Amino acid sequence: MLTDPIADMLTRIRNAHLALHKEVSVPRSKMKEAMATILKQEGYVEDVSVDEEKRCITIALKYVGGRPAIRGLKRISKPGRRVYVGAGEIPRVQNGLGICILSTSRGVLDGQTAQAEKTGGELLCEVW
Repeated sequence: MLTDPIADMLTRIRNAHLALHKEVSVPRSKMKEAMATILKQEGYVEDVSVDEEKRCITIALKYVGGRPAIRGLKRISKPGRRVYVGAGEIPRVQNGLGICILSTSRGVLDGQTAQAEKTGGELLCEVW
C-alpha cells in the first residue's frame, strides 16, 4: 500500500528520466492527471494520455539534446507535514526557471496561475 501516491509518481518520472525511457506509466487519479497536464502545458513532458480501461496515465517524456527536460523534482507537502501557502507566499522556483504545483480550491494549478487568480493552497511539488 502506498502512503504517498504523488511522491510515487514523481519518483517514477525521475527514475524513468535517469534510465532514458521514452514514457512512464503511473496509476490514475484525478490529482495526478491534473499534475501531468500541467507538466505538459509547461513543456516539461511531450504528451499525457489516460487509459480508462487500465486505469493508468502514460506520460511521454521529453528530452532536449539527449538530456531530460526535467532537471529536478521535489515533493514539498508530504502526508506527515502539509505545507500551505497564501497567494502572496507562493515561492519562485530556481529564480523563475521552474514551476511549483499547488492544490487550491479552484483545482490543481501552477504557481503563476494561482498568483494571477489570487488564491493559495497546498504546495504539492516543485519542478525545474
